[in-house]
Amino acid sequence: MAANPETVLSRRDKRKQYAAELRALTPTGQILHSDEDLRPYESDGLTLFKAAPLVVVLPASVEEVQAVLKWASERSVPVVARGAGTGLSGGALPHEDGILLGLAKFNQILELNPEHGYARVQPGVRNLAISDAARPHGLYYAPDPSSQIACTIGGNVAENSGGVHCLKYGLTVHNILAIKVVTIEGELLTIGAPGCDDAGYDLMALLTGSEGMLAVTVEVMVKLLPVPPLAKLVMAAFDSVEDAGDAVGRVIAEGIIPAGLELMDNPAIRAAEDFAGCGYPVDAAAVLLCELDGTEAEVEAQIGRVSDVFNASNAKTLHIANSEEERLLLWKGRKSAFPAVGRLSPDYYCIDGTIPRRELSKVLARMDELSKEFNLRIANVFHAGDGNLHPLILYDASIEGESERTERLGSEILQLCVAVGGTVTGEHGVGVEKINEMCVQFDTHTLEQFHAVKAAFDPNGLLNPGKVVPTLQRCAEFGAMHVHKGQLPHPDIERF
Repeated sequence: MAANPETVLSRRDKRKQYAAELRALTPTGQILHSDEDLRPYESDGLTLFKAAPLVVVLPASVEEVQAVLKWASERSVPVVARGAGTGLSGGALPHEDGILLGLAKFNQILELNPEHGYARVQPGVRNLAISDAARPHGLYYAPDPSSQIACTIGGNVAENSGGVHCLKYGLTVHNILAIKVVTIEGELLTIGAPGCDDAGYDLMALLTGSEGMLAVTVEVMVKLLPVPPLAKLVMAAFDSVEDAGDAVGRVIAEGIIPAGLELMDNPAIRAAEDFAGCGYPVDAAAVLLCELDGTEAEVEAQIGRVSDVFNASNAKTLHIANSEEERLLLWKGRKSAFPAVGRLSPDYYCIDGTIPRRELSKVLARMDELSKEFNLRIANVFHAGDGNLHPLILYDASIEGESERTERLGSEILQLCVAVGGTVTGEHGVGVEKINEMCVQFDTHTLEQFHAVKAAFDPNGLLNPGKVVPTLQRCAEFGAMHVHKGQLPHPDIERF
């Protein structure tokens, strides 16, 4: 059906009006409103969902952010904040009747204090740029998502990002000291403090991972850690993914906390090897990359213990990186896995769920069954040490019905995670991607509490609306069932 000309004209008029008003509020910023200028912003890294905002605003100062949010509040205009757009859950998907607030111009490191071990940065600073700036002082920023060369610290705060070294060093929330945020009313707040004596509620944990639903981050104070004296990487190859999964649990049960413990299955191994040429054993069903860091004595002792665990778990080969260059090359393969898998299929869909480590082998076996049931290949690459799964479903969007079948398979995997005692997300966030599966994980009372927290910060629901927390009506339409004691109830009972 053709679009109503009056509707198109009305939208164009509104776009022009918003652009003119916002341009007056952002004299040092930039306003984008032509179709060509808006197209790069129509999705984040999850391209299954696309929408064009009315206007993109690129402010250049905190005062301009405050003015824009106050303007949006007074006019009841939805606002979606965006960093580099590398998110994988549709968290930065624009609202068609709102504005997209891009923070790309906030790209300065404001202060680097090696004596007290912190840096103050703007939200548009790239994750890796912080470590690059701190390295001459023997320091670095620990969280290292695979997209760290491009993703920004503001986006990391929004999603509570982790990375391959989060097992030992924690997620974003464990590595930031304070943030400055702007509320929807334009009020500037400081959350947290450089020391441990900040009074009041721990709002830092609430704001970190809130996906732009509560406030817009305009400054972050991050912890800087000393670069470990020594880091060594052990690569273990296995003839079965289940053996590799069992080995993960055994390592942690031994009381060993590696800096990183990553698992890749054969499709991911082959793709990464073709892409990066890093020396992976392409005939292995799975490999574990286990990094140990600390003093030389600590590392050597732990390598011996980890090697014993891997051998007891039926590892067919063990290899210890012979140099720092080889260690970095082996990690390059892992961090290149997502783009590398893209060479195997026209499209792929990256899932993000978390499970108890003890369930790894069971869940991996069930995912193999689901792959066959849906006739879709799955490549697995994930943070095995903390049970954060990243199955990559390979599909072809040009084949009718295959995108929908892929989404259904993704939902089945997320519901499997919940059924074994896990969650629907580990670090990618909920966004629009997993909003239905939130109905499976949380009961009515909990969802109502989530909405109450949202209303306390954003009473009119203007910040990133329609994301993360489903309405109870949506859960009813989805036919969601709450999980009890690790079991999914019968379809005819316990529906919202």
